[in-house]
Amino acid sequence: MREFKFLKKEELSKLPKSPGVYAFKKGREFLYIGKASNIKERVKNHFQKMSYRDSLFIDKVQKVGHLKTNSEIEALILEANLIKKYQPKFNVMWKDDKNYFFVGKTLEEFPRIFLTHQPITITQVKSQRLKAKSCFIGPFVDGKALKQTLKSLRKVFPYRSCRQLPKKPCLWYQLGRCPAPCLLESKLGKQIPRFRSPLKKECEENSKNIIKILRGKKKEVLQNLKREMKKAAKLQNFERAAKIRDQILALEKTLLHAKILQYSLPQQSSLSQIWKETEEKLKKILKTKRKIERIEGYDVSNIQGKEATGSMVTFIKGKPAKNFYRKFKIKVAGKPDDVAMIKECLLRRLKHEEWEYPDLILIDGGKAQLNAARQCLIEDVKDVKIVALAKKKNKLYIGEQKKPLLLKNLPRGIFDLILQIRDEAHRFAISYHRKLRAKALFKKS
Repeated sequence: MREFKFLKKEELSKLPKSPGVYAFKKGREFLYIGKASNIKERVKNHFQKMSYRDSLFIDKVQKVGHLKTNSEIEALILEANLIKKYQPKFNVMWKDDKNYFFVGKTLEEFPRIFLTHQPITITQVKSQRLKAKSCFIGPFVDGKALKQTLKSLRKVFPYRSCRQLPKKPCLWYQLGRCPAPCLLESKLGKQIPRFRSPLKKECEENSKNIIKILRGKKKEVLQNLKREMKKAAKLQNFERAAKIRDQILALEKTLLHAKILQYSLPQQSSLSQIWKETEEKLKKILKTKRKIERIEGYDVSNIQGKEATGSMVTFIKGKPAKNFYRKFKIKVAGKPDDVAMIKECLLRRLKHEEWEYPDLILIDGGKAQLNAARQCLIEDVKDVKIVALAKKKNKLYIGEQKKPLLLKNLPRGIFDLILQIRDEAHRFAISYHRKLRAKALFKKS
């Protein structure tokens, strides 16, 4: 485990502004360990805006230690490990074992991930007549941040959270957040026993990866996923290789950009100012003087062309407006063709004059999807700007501009906005696709 870098408390100006963990120390004794999205600001607050708890130990502080992390999730995990290692007096004083949080994973055929205040021993498991033994990781101090972390990780590694398998898939399956081992209990599932083995493997691998990440082993998880992707590609199982590739991209994004330590919302005036600044940057990138307030994002989802769906999500001044979301059941027949599907979605959307037209359209795809979308523009919307975001290296194709821009080179506000719209369109498309697949499965059974 990495060691703290210590400064005298008079040298707080030298603390980094990055996410990480900080520690207050008197001599060799650790007084308090905490985490922050901005170490410098958080530590200053302890001294300048003292709470009752701070007043108990702040005058005893001689040194302030810090450890930088790449993300807020890493800070959460590192904080838990360091509190467990050093047992700082004023952390323990305010949090007994019952108030800490632990993440549990059941040791059964289809593992369950859950939160608890106190890990249960095997003796307690027997006395409470629980069906499955469990392993635990923790303690975590910040329950809100931990829940947000699990919420983010669940998008990458869907897991089971129900105590008992229900008779039919629940909302978590519809949202793509659970592999739904309960499907095996359906008539069709029982008739096709070969489904059990891959589903069991997916449940086990996903739950195992979440526990590894919470133990700080993100590099190991990423390396294993990359190995699996290469292996699948070598065996020409391109569907699995693509799925793992998407997991890798999603995990890297989650570990870098998930916001879990800040819960205060900006004032309305601040939000308005933030959008004005973002809009001006967007205009420069798109080379336009027209206002950009309403943005629509499009994506399609299918497996070998079956139950193909399309989605339209709407953002107004940078915020999702879910009452304007729309979904499309793709009618185009034949082999899977993402370009034709995107074209169908846009043509059907543009027939609806009663839906206010957008100022900008974002397509999930590359140059081919962009060109197809541009062909759809009718007279009333010929001035609407269209961009397409390709998954590979997140290249952003813009209208008639020949060379794409790398999303990572754009201002942070634009980077976050484009990714958020693309991801929301993908989530909405895949949730509708899964719903149609589930309906088809139940009809067959």
